[in-house]
Amino acid sequence: MNRYAGRRALITGGGSGIGQATVLRILEEGGKVVAADVSEAGLKDTSEKAGAAADRLTTLVVDIADETSVREGVATAVTALGGLDVLVNAAGVLRSSHTHETSLDSFNRVIQVNLVGTFLVIREAIPALLEGEDAAVVNFSSTSAMFAHPYMAAYAASKGGIQSMTHALAAEYGKQGIRFNSVQPGSISSGMTDGSGASKQSVGPGLPEDADMSLFMKLAPAIGQGFAGPESVASVVALLGSQDGKFITGTEVRVDGGTHF
Repeated sequence: MNRYAGRRALITGGGSGIGQATVLRILEEGGKVVAADVSEAGLKDTSEKAGAAADRLTTLVVDIADETSVREGVATAVTALGGLDVLVNAAGVLRSSHTHETSLDSFNRVIQVNLVGTFLVIREAIPALLEGEDAAVVNFSSTSAMFAHPYMAAYAASKGGIQSMTHALAAEYGKQGIRFNSVQPGSISSGMTDGSGASKQSVGPGLPEDADMSLFMKLAPAIGQGFAGPESVASVVALLGSQDGKFITGTEVRVDGGTHF
C-alpha cells in the first residue's frame, strides 16, 4: 500500500505512543513527514525506528501549548515539506485526580495543551492546507468525550471540545477542500495511558491511590485479550488522511475494541 506517495504530513505528538505509530505508518505508505514533539529524546527514538524511511522524515521540537513555538514550528514544517496535505494532531496530556482536589492550574494545563494546542496548530496550518492536495486534518478526541471516565474531568472536557471543534471546522472549510475528522481512541496501550511515553505531552493517568476501580469495570474491550497497541489507531488515522477517506468529514471514528458499545 502506497497511499501517501507524494503526500506531505505534519504529525504532532510524534515522539511516542499513537503519534509515533502514525508517523511510522505514513512513512511506511510512502509519505513525507514532519514529526513534532516536545521531547527531543522521543523524536530521536522515532527517527531510529523509521529505519530506511528516515530520509523522508524531519523531526521538530515544538511545544503546542506555546503560541510562538507553534507559529514557528508549523512554518518550519511547511518549508521542510514544501507544502502540507495532511495534519495529524496527536499531541496531548492526560491528568487524573479527584475533581474536588484538582487545582485550577492542573485543569488549565490539560485544556491548554489538548484543546488550545490543537486549535493553535490548526490555525497556523490552514493557509498551507488550503494550498495542499486533497487536504485532510485528523484530530485526537477520545472515548472520554462521550462516555464516563472517572477522575478525568479536565481530559474529558478537552477532548469533547476537540470533537465539537472538528465538526465546526469541517463545515467552515469543506467547500475550500479541507476535510476534518477526529479519532476516539479507547483501550489503547500507549505512552499516555501507561505512563511510559518519552514526551512531556504524553503523561500517564496517575489515578488517585484511593480510586474506586469498580467504576472501570465496564471499560474493557469486547474483543481480544486486553488493550490494543497504538498501531490500531494509526491505521485508522492513515485511512482518514488518505484518498480512501475522501468522502469522510465532520465525524469521529471510535477505535476501542468495542469497549463502548
